[in-house]
Amino acid sequence: MRQATIDLMIEFAVASLATEDHRRIRKLVRELAHVWPNEPALSIAFAITSAASTIEDMVDTPDSTKSAQLAFRLAALVAADIYAVQEMGQVPAKGQDLMHFWRRVDPYFLDV
Repeated sequence: MRQATIDLMIEFAVASLATEDHRRIRKLVRELAHVWPNEPALSIAFAITSAASTIEDMVDTPDSTKSAQLAFRLAALVAADIYAVQEMGQVPAKGQDLMHFWRRVDPYFLDV
């Protein structure tokens, strides 16, 4: 994982969470996979988890707490998808592998 890229991904995720717009936040996983298709898929889960932790540390409102909780949930769900992709033999999974998985197997992140 290149440091500069993961920093950009975290920044992107923090900006999304800071909107407190749950519709936009739900699209975050797909957007990260689309913008960074060649990055390791686990970097998506890491970026979202780091961003949620950052929001929790910096902002203490009911809406920001709900946004962080949603982000932690999304990170867990994408981690499960990454596990599934890797169990199918695509190791390490990349963002583009997730996009393919969602189109063929589980469209949850394409439909949110």
